[in-house]
Amino acid sequence: MSIHPTAIIDPKARLGANVSVGAYSIIGADVEIGDNTWIGPHVVINGPTTIGKENRIYQFASLGEAPQDKKFKGEPTRLEIGDRNLIRECVTMSRGTVTGGGLTKIGNDGLFMAYIHVAHDCHVGNNVIFSNNASLAGHVHVEDFVILSGFTLVHQFCSIGAHAFTGMGSAISKDVPPYLMVSGNPAEPHGINKEGLKRRGYSPEQIRNLRNAYKVLYRSGLSLEEAKAELKKMGEQYPEVRIFADFMDGNKRSVIR
Repeated sequence: MSIHPTAIIDPKARLGANVSVGAYSIIGADVEIGDNTWIGPHVVINGPTTIGKENRIYQFASLGEAPQDKKFKGEPTRLEIGDRNLIRECVTMSRGTVTGGGLTKIGNDGLFMAYIHVAHDCHVGNNVIFSNNASLAGHVHVEDFVILSGFTLVHQFCSIGAHAFTGMGSAISKDVPPYLMVSGNPAEPHGINKEGLKRRGYSPEQIRNLRNAYKVLYRSGLSLEEAKAELKKMGEQYPEVRIFADFMDGNKRSVIR
């Protein structure tokens, strides 16, 4: 363990093996940090917060602070961060609120570039990339392998499906189904994330099936309910389309369309 002499560690904080804490960083009570996590200088982590193993947290990040919600009255809500995340300069991640379930949760293997904000009660999956200045409002759900380009803004309560990609400066005010590329203000669909799927090992046949699913939702002229029914039929035959169909079937908000 390597703790800089200027760092302030609350006696109630729990640090795992080989944790490094840089100069002038502050670790509050009820914070738990997993093995081999590196914390740079001038980082502030308040609790209750749990951070997993092998994370790297750069200077001026603020994690586990009280949510930016006027209804919050100091309840013991939580922030949970998984393993092997790279959290760059000035990233902020807030704890949850009682009305939102009490938990903000970050998965594993994410890259959070400078000035990212993850608000209260957000749930973020694994292997995401959030480019500089992307921001999530409260209660947002982001699934695995999502890429948010720089300055993407996501409205509260929105969901973004797995493997989706947003263009620079996108304003997301509706749900984004899996696999989509969207951009603009307000964001609009621009096909499926073909290059991203190739990099993740999707076969030409799987990509073709997903392009057909996209056409059902966006090019067929079907109503939303008719498109959902058709996607459900396709999902029974193609597992990759089933993810698309399940997202649409469980959707309770309007989707980008």
